[in-house]
Amino acid sequence: MDSDDGQIMGLNYELLVEDALRMVVRSALIIVEKAGLPGDTHFYISFSTQHPEVEMDATLRRDHPETITIVIQHQYADLSVEDDRFNITLFFAGKPSPMIVPFEAVTSFNDPSVGFGLQFGMVESDEDEDIDESDVIKANADSPVKQETADVVSLDSFRKTPS
Repeated sequence: MDSDDGQIMGLNYELLVEDALRMVVRSALIIVEKAGLPGDTHFYISFSTQHPEVEMDATLRRDHPETITIVIQHQYADLSVEDDRFNITLFFAGKPSPMIVPFEAVTSFNDPSVGFGLQFGMVESDEDEDIDESDVIKANADSPVKQETADVVSLDSFRKTPS
């Protein structure tokens, strides 16, 4: 494979793996779209609010100019999943807040009910980093949130270290 300047390029396996793992997020959301959230399942999804295709309430974007973490648990509606994005309406203080989130804007996905997590696009990350509860936007502010952590899978753990 040649680049535009004639240099030989290799396959970017890191990008291929990251794209495949984003499809795990898509598949999980498709299941919830069709059957609802089973049992204690709930998702923390963080995404870049700076991504040009993210659509969300201007106040939320102003309050979270770089990233936001949403909780999909009790108060959500209109979840629909497309090939490259998901649409959802969350409720804050009873007010509906529709969002469109492209999968490429997603920076992390966690299901604390089973201790599963994925992290995307982090150059240097602390593998033991937990979600800071103060940064999480909860659509259901009246519901207590369990203090559980997920095992975050970072792509850095699969990279070869230079010898």
